[in-house]
Amino acid sequence: MYSKDEAARLRQQFWISFGQYMKPVPSASGSTVHWINYKTGVKNIFFKMDVDNKKASIAIQLSHPDQDIRHLIFDQFEEFKLMLTNTLEEEWDWTRDFTDDYGKTISQISITISGVSIFNQQHWPQLISFFKPRIIALDEFWDHVKPVFEGLV
Repeated sequence: MYSKDEAARLRQQFWISFGQYMKPVPSASGSTVHWINYKTGVKNIFFKMDVDNKKASIAIQLSHPDQDIRHLIFDQFEEFKLMLTNTLEEEWDWTRDFTDDYGKTISQISITISGVSIFNQQHWPQLISFFKPRIIALDEFWDHVKPVFEGLV
């Protein structure tokens, strides 16, 4: 078991390593992008990568506080489901109403792998191999559909 400080240091070390690994990769539009803190440029739409001591996930999170608007945004994503699935080359889980770790209801499109730990450095190559192609594919997808979502809210 790790102390709180050791756990925080390992987490930080992983994300720094991932960021350095991804730094030379340009966005779909050819610009520089901060992959770890990916900015969609549309309020209440986030691309989140997360890993703990049991699993890793990557998600599109819709956090608009108005449920009707959030559902409208989710419905719009569903209109692009085939394009998203083709870009990602896999099916993700679609959850219209999801309670996050803070008790807030959001909508989420995500994929998770189990049996990996951020605290096991031997798992880091597997984690990087999980996150890298998916965040790049999300960026490619977003490059095509972002204008639709900018006009939505």
